Amino acid sequence: MDMAKQDRNKEQKRLGIALVGLGTYSEQELGPALKETNHCYLAGVVSSERDKCEQWQKEYNLKDENLYSYDDFDEISSNKDIDIVYVVLPNDMHAEFVTRAAKAGKHVICEKPMATSVEDCQRMIDACREAGVKLAIGYRLHYDPYHQEMMRLGQDEVYGKVKKLIAKNGMDVGDENQWRLDREDAGGGPLMDVGIYCVQGVIYTKGALPVSVTARFTKKQDPEKFDEVEEGLTWEMQFADGTEAFCETSYVKEQNLLRAEAENGWFELAPVAYEYRGLSGRTSDGPMNFKEVRQQALQMDDFARCIIEGRESIVPGEMGMRDVQILEAIYEAARTGKKVELHLEPFENLVEM
Repeated sequence: MDMAKQDRNKEQKRLGIALVGLGTYSEQELGPALKETNHCYLAGVVSSERDKCEQWQKEYNLKDENLYSYDDFDEISSNKDIDIVYVVLPNDMHAEFVTRAAKAGKHVICEKPMATSVEDCQRMIDACREAGVKLAIGYRLHYDPYHQEMMRLGQDEVYGKVKKLIAKNGMDVGDENQWRLDREDAGGGPLMDVGIYCVQGVIYTKGALPVSVTARFTKKQDPEKFDEVEEGLTWEMQFADGTEAFCETSYVKEQNLLRAEAENGWFELAPVAYEYRGLSGRTSDGPMNFKEVRQQALQMDDFARCIIEGRESIVPGEMGMRDVQILEAIYEAARTGKKVELHLEPFENLVEM
């Protein structure tokens, strides 16, 4: 077979994805996105609820043998339809199912945050490395043109060096009877959920890693509801060149801002910075205008292409572990009231688009 034909065949291959966890994010975002992808498709589902699997089977025309429970999940190792496992479970279950997927010989995407501890993150990375499979984190915003523009403007110093950053992401978390408000399940409150986007946005806009953090928990307005996790938190990240990032996250108020102030101008995403759709941005020269994309479709397609082409993801497990290191430092700073130094190891694809 000539090389040109080999390349065409490689390009035409579509990889099968199994979603582990069929909650709201899978139902409303990942499933629909997989109807739009070019290099991967939904091949299987994993859930503790058989009837839910069967509902997905009808909508996505899935084979009987591609429906799994959490108990028989390891049998996925012999399923040739499934190349990628996407873990979409409560935070404390990420490490278990990533390592199980790796042992089954499947490439893995894990939702953010990667895990509830740095130790679990390392265990996940080691398991995937030992199995020879790829691991990526579900950082969808790296594939959105508005966030790619923030990266370009900041990293290329289009308005000069970035001197100050502001990042806020919050929401009304809603029902008190959910896993996000359980410390064991979630590992923390809004910082572990929507707050991680602030950490991500600041780093890839600045194009550098913070060297220290300071932080404070906000006063709880509903201590009964938030008896296990923080209601909100503010923090600052300091960079080696003197730049500071001022960040805030909350489970009781809506917030959506990523702003950079540079030597010769400013640029920001507001009033919608981190959502799945409807993003908007502007600079000191005028509005940003980009076509809306399905972030998750681009994210999953890129990971499939990484596997097909034998290259690394731009959002690897090492990035997920780095962010959990930062989250742990923010919590420590908030608990102690002291500045916490960071000693983060750089890696390939640190902040690039």
